[in-house]
Amino acid sequence: MLPQFALTIPQTGRLELSVAVCDPRRDVWLEIGFGAGEHLAVQANRHPEVSLIGCEVFEPGIASLLTHIEHRHIDNIRIFVDDARRLLAALPPSSIDRVFILFPDPWPKRRHEKRRIMSSETLDALAQVMRGGAELRFATDDSNYLTWVLERITNHPSFEWPARSFRDWRTRPVDWPPTRYEEKARAAGRTPTFLRLRRRYRK
Repeated sequence: MLPQFALTIPQTGRLELSVAVCDPRRDVWLEIGFGAGEHLAVQANRHPEVSLIGCEVFEPGIASLLTHIEHRHIDNIRIFVDDARRLLAALPPSSIDRVFILFPDPWPKRRHEKRRIMSSETLDALAQVMRGGAELRFATDDSNYLTWVLERITNHPSFEWPARSFRDWRTRPVDWPPTRYEEKARAAGRTPTFLRLRRRYRK
């Protein structure tokens, strides 16, 4: 099934979403590191009017998502089987309406911090491809990684964190399906944090 749903970057290095996604008139949502694909599949099922792109490099996760697609008869997902940063570099400016980065590897050792996906460089790339007002949803159960992300978000000119109370980051919104990583975190006694960040409008 993968060739039917795979998204590839052309030799030009620039991706034309009008060709790549299911319907160029739709909003486009992007999930970076979709794991086993359960969140992406639920979002696609709930929002048939949206085109979704999922990035993942691990074959078991890709196979799991394809199983969800087959069983639920989903047709509005495309899969990028490579480093998400390659995709971000190829996407047109202001083309993405929502981004999900849920429970990424926190790379807890200091010498590995440069491998974290939520870096200043990734935020710069996301700022280019996200529309003004687009939402970036990030979840983690690692307090050190959370501090790392908040430091970079609050110092980035293109993003804002419009939270007003602890419920805005301690409670998962009803339109945010749970993942197995959240369940594992809670079972281990760790409290997940859910950030809803916003791409500022361009001046």
